[in-house]
Amino acid sequence: MRAVIVAIGVAFLISLFCTPIAIKVFTRLKAGQPIRAEGPAMHQGKKGTPTMGGVVFILATVIAYVAGHLALTTLPDAQIAQVEPTITALVLLGLMVFSGAVGFIDDFLKVRKRHSGGLNKRGKLAGQIIVGAVFGVVALYFPSTMYDVSGNRTNAETVGSTTLSFIRDIPALEIGKVASVIVIVLVVMAATNGVNLTDGLDGLATGASVMVLAAYGLIAFWQYRHWCADPNYTEAYCYTVRDPLEIALIAGAAAGACVGFLWWNTSPARIFMGDTGALGLGGLIAGMAMSTRTILLLPIIGALFVIITMSVVIQIISFRTTGKRVFRMSPLQHHFELAGWSEVNIVVRFWIIAGIGVAIALGLFYSEFLAAVS
Repeated sequence: MRAVIVAIGVAFLISLFCTPIAIKVFTRLKAGQPIRAEGPAMHQGKKGTPTMGGVVFILATVIAYVAGHLALTTLPDAQIAQVEPTITALVLLGLMVFSGAVGFIDDFLKVRKRHSGGLNKRGKLAGQIIVGAVFGVVALYFPSTMYDVSGNRTNAETVGSTTLSFIRDIPALEIGKVASVIVIVLVVMAATNGVNLTDGLDGLATGASVMVLAAYGLIAFWQYRHWCADPNYTEAYCYTVRDPLEIALIAGAAAGACVGFLWWNTSPARIFMGDTGALGLGGLIAGMAMSTRTILLLPIIGALFVIITMSVVIQIISFRTTGKRVFRMSPLQHHFELAGWSEVNIVVRFWIIAGIGVAIALGLFYSEFLAAVS
C-alpha cells in the first residue's frame, strides 16, 4: 500500500507543477489546438489553447512508477514480494506510452498544418492495431516469473489470458492465443477511441478517466490481497492474475497524474490533453481490463465512454440510412451544448454518469467475491 500511495503522490505533484511549464512551452511553440469549423460555435473561443498536455501526465505516470518501486524495498504487510519491475508494467506502460505516441503524431500534424485534421483515419487505426498487437503478443506469449515471500519461484502467469473474462476468467470461453490477441487489439481500439471521443469539453475525459483508473486501482489491490499466489487463500475466492500490486501502482499513479492535470484542464481549460493524452489513457485502460481479467466488465466501468461512442455510431447509421440525425450533433456532449446546457453542467452531469458506471462495476466485482466466499 505504501508504494501505491507514494506513486499517487509523486504523479500528482509532477503533473500539478509541471503542467504550467508545459503550457508555457507549448504556447511558445505555438502548439495551439485547431478547432473544427463544423463544431459548436462556442468552441471557437478555445482556438489556440495549448494542446498535447497528455505528455505531462504520461511522463508523470512513468516517473511515479519508478518512485513507487523505490519505496517497494520491503513490504512487511505484503503477501508476495514484487520488488523488481515486471512484464506487467512493461505491457501497461507500453500501451500508455505508445498509444500516446500515436496521438502525439496526430496532434503534431494538426499543429503543423494549423488544421483540425491530423493523422488520417487509416493511419490512426493502423497505429492502434500495431500497438495493440505488439503488446497483446507480449501479454500472452511471455509469462513473468513470480516469487513468494521466501524467494521461491511459484507458477508463472501471463499478463493476459486466453479466456474471456468478466470478473474472473470464464473457463467456458477459452478462445486460444491468436483470438485473444485479436480481442486485445479490439479492446485497445475501443478504449482509445472511446476516451478520444469523450475528450470534447474541458475536463470531461480527464475526470472520467480518474474514476475509471481509481476503480481499477481498487480492483487490482483487492486482487493483490486475495491473490492465488498466496497459499493463505483458497482457489474458491482467490484471483489468478499477474502482478496485481504492479497494476494497482500504475493505476494509482495514472489517476494521481490525471488529478494534477485536471487542475489546469478544468473549465476554462488552460491546456488540452489532445489525442496524445486521450489515446494514452485509452491504451492504459484497455491494459487494465486485460491484466485484471475484467475485459467484459470494462463497458460498465467505462459506461460514459461507451454511451458517447454509441451516440456517434447511432448518428452515423441514422444519417446514412435515413438521411436524418438523431442528435443535434455528435458526440453526445455537443448535442447538449446545442440544446443550451452550459459546458460546466454537461461535464459535471456526465461525471455523475461515469461515477454511476464505476459504482455498479465495483458492486458487481465485490458481490461476486462475497458469493465465492459463501
